[in-house]
Amino acid sequence: MSVKQIITEKLTAALSPVYLEVINESDNHHVPPNSETHFKVIIASEAFEGQRLIGRHRSVNQALTEEFANGLHALSMHTFTPSEWQAEADVPNSPKCRG
Repeated sequence: MSVKQIITEKLTAALSPVYLEVINESDNHHVPPNSETHFKVIIASEAFEGQRLIGRHRSVNQALTEEFANGLHALSMHTFTPSEWQAEADVPNSPKCRG
């Protein structure tokens, strides 16, 4: 199973998102072809209601603890409540790696 699939499954199980997009951005970085080390997650979940941004990020990180221990290097997170997602729905593009 790919890292993208694992991330999708674990975040779905942990946070029951109303919207989830997992994007492999490894090709934007200096890593071997077909790497799965850098991802962007866009997630809207009722679990984020009443949480500050740091709490939302901790929830995502906690769900993916094993992946970080096994080679997931970077995760860009855009976390929303369902109402924020409906109002905001604009996520910035990730910059290209400068390294």
